[in-house]
Amino acid sequence: MRNLTPEPLTAEAFAPFGDVIEASDRAEQVAINYGYTTRFNDLAAIDVGDQGGRAVVSLFRARPLAPPVLKIFERHPLGSQSFTPLQGRPFLAAAAPAGDFDPAAVRVFRAGPHQGVNYRKGVWHHFLLPLEAESDFLVIDRAGPGQNLDEVELTEADWILVV
Repeated sequence: MRNLTPEPLTAEAFAPFGDVIEASDRAEQVAINYGYTTRFNDLAAIDVGDQGGRAVVSLFRARPLAPPVLKIFERHPLGSQSFTPLQGRPFLAAAAPAGDFDPAAVRVFRAGPHQGVNYRKGVWHHFLLPLEAESDFLVIDRAGPGQNLDEVELTEADWILVV
């Protein structure tokens, strides 16, 4: 098993895997509702149309993984998948590039309490990893025909302990 320390979640660091969803100066900001609201526009490339897919919005309630040992990764070849925390708690995002899974290529990011992620179609990632307590996430992903889930179970030698 190898140890991996989470790196801060930034748009630049996460770019190989998808989009960071956050209200930041990088986003196009549009005043709406007579100036009472700021819209942070087009924050993620939701990509779910392959083979007749459609976007679905769900809530996921996830428990922390204790100890934080990463053993299983998944990918969605037909659509992107986004996770946005709803309770202002940080979480971890573990990802590896699309293509053949390489455990040595896994990176772990620490998302701040007001950041979300959108994994690109085909990017390997771990299931939800809340840190402090059971947490709710707004999830946008694909529903529709076709096989849209591949999983890989790591051998014990490739397990990753997040420290």
